Amino acid sequence: MSKFLTGNLFSLENILNLLLVFVPVAFILHWMEAGPVAVFFTSAVAIIPLAGLMGRATEALAVKLGEGIGGLLNATFGNAAELIIALMALRAGLHDVVKASITGSIIGNILLVFGVSILIAGVKSERLTFNRTAATMGATLLTLGGIGLIVPAVFHYVAVGQDPWHEQELSTEIAIVLFLTYLLSLFFVLKTHSHLYTGGAADEEAKGQSHWSATRATLILIGATVFVALMSELLVESIEHAAAALGMTDVFVGVILVAIIGNAAEHSTAILVSLKKRMDLAMNIAIGSSLQIALFVAPMLVFASYLFGEPMDLRFTNFEVVAVVIAGAVINLITSDGESNWMEGVQLLAVYLILAVAFFFLPA
Repeated sequence: MSKFLTGNLFSLENILNLLLVFVPVAFILHWMEAGPVAVFFTSAVAIIPLAGLMGRATEALAVKLGEGIGGLLNATFGNAAELIIALMALRAGLHDVVKASITGSIIGNILLVFGVSILIAGVKSERLTFNRTAATMGATLLTLGGIGLIVPAVFHYVAVGQDPWHEQELSTEIAIVLFLTYLLSLFFVLKTHSHLYTGGAADEEAKGQSHWSATRATLILIGATVFVALMSELLVESIEHAAAALGMTDVFVGVILVAIIGNAAEHSTAILVSLKKRMDLAMNIAIGSSLQIALFVAPMLVFASYLFGEPMDLRFTNFEVVAVVIAGAVINLITSDGESNWMEGVQLLAVYLILAVAFFFLPA
């Protein structure tokens, strides 16, 4: 089984490299004003190999800098695509799509990405372990992010008849609190408690494969991020027409499709490192990315919305709030003991699929 998985790993990397051809194809189709569905899918496919390059570069940096910083780097560069997609949607006035993508990114990373990572690693090992303290801290911060989404929704129903601008002020002030908490969490991870996030030395196999120098890995990481941003612009321009043509609602497109595509870097990297049973890095990528979405990306989008003349609040739909709360509760249960197995990965994926089906049938 180990040889089979390892062989597939090399095949996957080769396939990802071949998919880079979709980068120029997406540009050509956009220039030729091809149908929105064609532009949407080619730009989406183009993001996948670019995300793979980001993942390999991040893994090389993680070997040299430690699991915690490696996971932080991957979450940061991975969420750059999500942030750019959301900013483009904000400029177009698609606030519902933006909020849906935030929800989808949070539940997608901790349920889909971490679920697949645990499942794949669990096939090779009966018992998986990761840093319990780091996992608990991440889950607690994620709960805080969930509270930041719940309060505006509850306030909307409790403060009936209040000036609508009060809701906007509440969202802005909550965004400030979340952003400051995120900055303090960085200080916690990188300074005062960095020893909890080092994850120990990388295994010999990982060291052997991470032959890229830190400079080369950094340049590839930055270059891939730039092209991901360009592909994201094409994606956003075609998303509404493509969704209509495919018979999907804006909420489903935001929660499922945009979130998966925008966070492709975390998806590929977490899966690749889980093949090597590096669960601390996989956990830091999955939970860390969700944290950045809730505590950094969401507040930044609220701040940026003022520049577009149409401020965005943090009042999400009832079902979006419920989805985030469910995801937060499940991840707390999974990580509380500091160990896992393949069946817990199945449970995370089951919860994600249930929520995805519900969002698909949710009325527009």
